Amino acid sequence: MSSMSSQHGSSGTWTSTQNKAFEKALAVYDKETRDHWSNVAKAVGGKTAEEVKRHYEILLEDVFYIESGRVPFPKYKNTGGSHSTSD
Repeated sequence: MSSMSSQHGSSGTWTSTQNKAFEKALAVYDKETRDHWSNVAKAVGGKTAEEVKRHYEILLEDVFYIESGRVPFPKYKNTGGSHSTSD
């Protein structure tokens, strides 16, 4: 299913901070931006342009699998918190 965990080696490990920077950089630097992947890599820090490009490709693959129904939605427990609709 998801290729994120299966295709990343040690150099492919992404921290939550890097993932957040990656998301923000994608919002700032669109595909028409000169040196797009280099700019995204600089914003992320510790990654090359090729690494961020591959990370993006993997993200697209994951979205495809989710949207095509190949990844089931997780079953969440109802904890009875403030979002409960029973009265």
